[in-house]
Amino acid sequence: MPKDFSTIPVVVFLGHIDHGKTSLLEKILKKPLTSKEAGGITQHVGAHEIEFEGKKITFLDTPGHEAFNEMRSRGAKVADIAVLVVAANEGVKEQTKEAIKVIKSAKIPMLVAINKIDKEGANPEKTKAELSEAGVLIEEWGGDVPCVLTSAKTGEGIEDLLSMINLLAEVSEIKKPLKEPTEGFVIESFLDPKRGASAVVIVERGILKKGDIIGTETSFGKVRILENPEFSAKKEAIPGEAAIIVGFRDLPVVGEKFFVFKDEESAQEYVKKKKEKVIFPKRDKEIKIVLKADTQGSLEVLEKILAKIEEKEALVEGGFKTLGVRVIKRGVGEVTDLDVKFADEEDAEIFAFRVSATEPAKSLSFSLRKKIHFFETIYEMTEKTRKILLSLKEKKKIRHKLATMQVLVVFKTQKRGPKLYRQIVGGKVLEGEAKKSFLDIERKGEIFEGGKIIEMQKQKREIEKAKAGEEIGILYEGKTKIKLDDKLILWEEKEI
Repeated sequence: MPKDFSTIPVVVFLGHIDHGKTSLLEKILKKPLTSKEAGGITQHVGAHEIEFEGKKITFLDTPGHEAFNEMRSRGAKVADIAVLVVAANEGVKEQTKEAIKVIKSAKIPMLVAINKIDKEGANPEKTKAELSEAGVLIEEWGGDVPCVLTSAKTGEGIEDLLSMINLLAEVSEIKKPLKEPTEGFVIESFLDPKRGASAVVIVERGILKKGDIIGTETSFGKVRILENPEFSAKKEAIPGEAAIIVGFRDLPVVGEKFFVFKDEESAQEYVKKKKEKVIFPKRDKEIKIVLKADTQGSLEVLEKILAKIEEKEALVEGGFKTLGVRVIKRGVGEVTDLDVKFADEEDAEIFAFRVSATEPAKSLSFSLRKKIHFFETIYEMTEKTRKILLSLKEKKKIRHKLATMQVLVVFKTQKRGPKLYRQIVGGKVLEGEAKKSFLDIERKGEIFEGGKIIEMQKQKREIEKAKAGEEIGILYEGKTKIKLDDKLILWEEKEI
């Protein structure tokens, strides 16, 4: 390592859901992506470190493109290298294209991992062609983006991927100063029930030490505990390394920069007393949500995503109604019985992201018949939200034309009341398919309200339907009397 610089790269995996980002990272780390500290509390740490060929690499495990963009929007450098993961058996998808845009806008080096090469239907060459169409030209096709074939299941290509990351880091000449004032950014924050407000940070410059006074825009404190992502104590963290910090007064916001100050007074002066609030647009109809998540970072990202979800409902008289959601209560940690009671009183949905519910909450949920929706991915949550919004839409009935029929003979007419006729008529189906349905009557270019077909017959046998060209008899009941040479328009109602 150069005397005055750290060269540790920070790497992020991006790509379509289910293309193997998590599986690849787990194969690299040789462990699941949730770690447990001594008290048995599972936390989503968000960063991991390995050493390969004598060089250290830090991996970010973000909840998706949204979180990555959110951190970048606050000025955090976030990552030095991006790995675009594409499944060889599915190729480039919409989220792949979104990830490509995110990486290009971040202006960081990219390499491609064509994953799942062990799967049936895997076609790496086709995937390479699709990547080219999406604006990513790999080296073997004359471009400048390295490409590695991998299998998270068998481990094939994993070492090649790590070697390529090291090579890309070297070519990119990553240099992070050690002797400058210490700063970095928060990539995750969570409330540890035993230790208090905690955060996972990446150091950008300088050296972070235990005992340092640190502050962000929304919180400050003293580094009482400094640990690596494995929850093992460490004395200091250099640029490019991840560290778990315990000592903040409040939960800092994900993506905020942190700085080291000479004393708590200076840190407190820097802290802005207001936290960024998510603004939910006003909609014509809304569903209320009580939102619980595993970390502060997840909570912020989820709120922003929920604020953007909306559906349009067409109105009969023209125009649209807008349907959306509003988070009325939010928090980090398990769903409690107080959350369930509040949701029941407010007629709100309960969303639990990567967290469980307490036993009292489960019991109350059962007795109140108030369902708790549990999610492990952002995709699951957004899909469920859209389904709930669709259920808010008022069902409308539209007329669907089935057939037209020419009246050839009127056999019998009975008056069933002052404004109701029952008739047996014969005719020919001109177009479409006739069946028991409603009908209107066309007479000399004018449309009259009809009634319904109660029964259909052909050659004195009851039938269910008749095609164009067939002659049939119908038993009709309606407000308007059918006459010879009338044209009957058969229709049914459909709900949309």
